[in-house]
Amino acid sequence: MKLKLDIDPDIVAMMAAEVAAGERAVTAAMREAGTGLKSAWRLQITGAGLGTRLANSIRSQTFPRSGESLDAAALVWSKAPVIVGAHDAGPLIRSKNGFWLAIPLPAAGKSLRGGRITPGEWERRRGLRLRFVYRRTGPSLLVAEGRLNTKGQAVVSRSKTGRGKVTAPIFLLVPQVKLPKRLDLARDAERAVDSVPGLIVANWVEGRIG
Repeated sequence: MKLKLDIDPDIVAMMAAEVAAGERAVTAAMREAGTGLKSAWRLQITGAGLGTRLANSIRSQTFPRSGESLDAAALVWSKAPVIVGAHDAGPLIRSKNGFWLAIPLPAAGKSLRGGRITPGEWERRRGLRLRFVYRRTGPSLLVAEGRLNTKGQAVVSRSKTGRGKVTAPIFLLVPQVKLPKRLDLARDAERAVDSVPGLIVANWVEGRIG
């Protein structure tokens, strides 16, 4: 007995069309998931008060870069991974050289370069010397002898009588500091992964209807 099997060209065309529809659906789903995760991470960063500049460091890319594939994938990353990772993990920070970490107090003012001012920059700008004050029951201090201006910052006192002169705490000195965890990137990443099957189905059905 012999069996003869003929494949209908229409069936071949239908299978090819179905594969093409799947490629479009998977690629579109990964693009949506990646873009959604990028937006969620950016929203988390701005919501935590870390600024739009850091939020905009979050980028996304779908692969393949062109065309469609059943193996499509999305990559979401930050161009400032150390900073974002630190706020996500909440690490313990120690001085590189095993000394103190200097935490500026309000009387220290701001750095000209943005961010926190260092003791060295503070002395150069203010023309005052910092003095170390050890405390047994709390963080040690770097203090300066001067006066407080209208902004509450320590400056050189011009008074010859010493009127208004104070000993102002400028920096707290601590051996280490625990950075608070301000982000939960894994939460949004898990949601993005969980959304992929539904996105694939939705894009597949939409492609058929279209």
